[in-house]
Amino acid sequence: MNARNSSLLLIFLIGLFFWARAGAEVDDYICGSLQNAYGPFDYRTDKDKLAIVESFHLTSNVVNLISSQSAGSIGGDLDYTLRAFPNHHVALMTMTKLGEREKAARPKGAKYSVQCYFHRALRFRNDDATVKMLYASYLVKNGNRVEALSQLEGAASLEGDNANINYNTGLIYFDMREYDKALDYAQRAYASGFPLPGLREKLKRVGKWTEPVGRSVDSPSTSASKGARPE
Repeated sequence: MNARNSSLLLIFLIGLFFWARAGAEVDDYICGSLQNAYGPFDYRTDKDKLAIVESFHLTSNVVNLISSQSAGSIGGDLDYTLRAFPNHHVALMTMTKLGEREKAARPKGAKYSVQCYFHRALRFRNDDATVKMLYASYLVKNGNRVEALSQLEGAASLEGDNANINYNTGLIYFDMREYDKALDYAQRAYASGFPLPGLREKLKRVGKWTEPVGRSVDSPSTSASKGARPE
């Protein structure tokens, strides 16, 4: 490599560094810094820190969207939880449902938009496959199937042959009318004991379901459907 090309490569790498840094700063500006008075903690590992947050801000009334607990609004309680635990799976699902119920990008009492809470969760712990799966479900509902598949591919690279991920990926391919791919992922999910029949029934209705050769698809497993779209 000659001196000119070396200089151009160096300039490119420096530019790439500042572009990535600027992108992070923009995300900080729009979706807020992750710094918090309490936390942030990892929902998967910092279990000893959960009780103090959940007992005051993520009660059953909040999760079921019945009433707020301590923050004056359900959105406020969820916001507090997600600032302390950015990748809190239940709080992310509940914030998504609250946004759907209110038909609002940013639910009442929440500091950020629903999408921002997913951005914050991924910025905090990009190795959390469940967050990626939940975000993919959110993206599908909001018409962004291409990015949803990207998130599911990322989740699959972390979790391998996971029944939840296979099922949700199959649903997205079905929505895109790529039925052969939907069938492939459906059969993978059911072979792992996935209990919800929705994807299989969808494929049957369009005449695209075929029984897999040499493996059963009817072995129920209640744990397999955690976080799945209920179709």
